[in-house]
Amino acid sequence: MINYNGTILENNKVISTENRGFAYGDALFETIKASHGKILFLEDHYFRLMASMRIMRMEIPMNFTMEYLESQMLLTLEKNNLMQAAARVKFTVFREEGGLYTPSNNNVSFVVAVKPLEDDFYTLSDDFYEVDLFKDYYLSPSLLSTLKTNNKALNVVSSIFAKENKLNNCLILNTNKHVVEALNGNVFLVKGNVIKTPPISDGCLKGIMRKQIIDILSKIPNYEIEEASVSPFEIQKADEIFITNVIVGIQPISKYRKKQFSTGVAKEIIGKLNAKIRLN
Repeated sequence: MINYNGTILENNKVISTENRGFAYGDALFETIKASHGKILFLEDHYFRLMASMRIMRMEIPMNFTMEYLESQMLLTLEKNNLMQAAARVKFTVFREEGGLYTPSNNNVSFVVAVKPLEDDFYTLSDDFYEVDLFKDYYLSPSLLSTLKTNNKALNVVSSIFAKENKLNNCLILNTNKHVVEALNGNVFLVKGNVIKTPPISDGCLKGIMRKQIIDILSKIPNYEIEEASVSPFEIQKADEIFITNVIVGIQPISKYRKKQFSTGVAKEIIGKLNAKIRLN
């Protein structure tokens, strides 16, 4: 069952061919993890969504408070019997039907969909995980690239490339040939005690988990965190690389081409991440 504008529907086929999210990618979404009725990092997700809606020039309804959005997500979890489990929540906002490229109005509708997850908290996978660069197309280092919109053609094509080449993931480059992110999350490189992640200005997603990891690392005296452009040449020189997103948490990379990586930093901070969740 899904939540369409506050109404629970058993049939999830509510999108018409005139839906602007479907027709033009005129939509934003937040992928959120819930655990036993608790929406993780709710405030960060809420403020990112509000900022993204302003950038997309969508009209923010008066009732779109953080409490209202939380109540709609919890309602959807309850109706799907997921209040006592871990779940993936997808909150999608799209401009209402009307117009071609130029919309008839800036009013929005929303859909909440949920799926069960296995783990309540974040665990570190020991599975082999190989990545490579995707170089067929490049990401623009612009503000729109940092938003979670329905315009994900680059991610789709590069995901197919990864599958065809038996890779677990790909690293995306921007038009300046800097490493920006992975297909499903932000990237962190470890070299000695320096941990580096691409800056938002390079076009990477303004990730919620990225923010949590930067906050955790900034409080560990042994590490120096840098937000700076990453050259592809730095990947093979790194001691460790990991990907972050709110569903998986931290995904260590095992291999890039001929280089194999350690997982020490990822193992150290995964516990601190779970501790942070318990405190909030």
